[in-house]
Amino acid sequence: MRKKHKQQMRIWAMLCHISALFAWVLLFSLVFIGIPLYLPLNIIAPLLIWRFKKSKNPWIDFQGKESLNFQISLTLYILIFIIISLIIVLASFGIAITTNGASDAVKTILNSLLWGWMYLIATLMLFQSLLGIFAAKKAYKGEHYRYPLTIRFLR
Repeated sequence: MRKKHKQQMRIWAMLCHISALFAWVLLFSLVFIGIPLYLPLNIIAPLLIWRFKKSKNPWIDFQGKESLNFQISLTLYILIFIIISLIIVLASFGIAITTNGASDAVKTILNSLLWGWMYLIATLMLFQSLLGIFAAKKAYKGEHYRYPLTIRFLR
């Protein structure tokens, strides 16, 4: 009976990491079918698992905090990039107004911003997927893993 309890603990710890990836798949599926919805599902899914299972075992508590810290950090990085992008867009509109739209600089800036967004999103998705799967494997094996570039909001 003890071995089954230990395996369930490792499965819940693994689900703390994997649930964020499933949340991204759900979010992109909603956008693909035409529902432009942004909820931080990548934070909500691990948060629910961690919240309800953290008292059962310290291993689930540790893995849930680690997953949440990583997901919150990624969301924060995306928000910072959105703010920088908005500043660039406003500046390019300022250029368009002062030059009466005769400059191709605005078009170049906006095209560069679009390509930058695509590369950033692709890179973050790949980064999150690879690290999430790696962390889930480590959690299932019972090994400690700390995500890189993570701000420790929860200790």
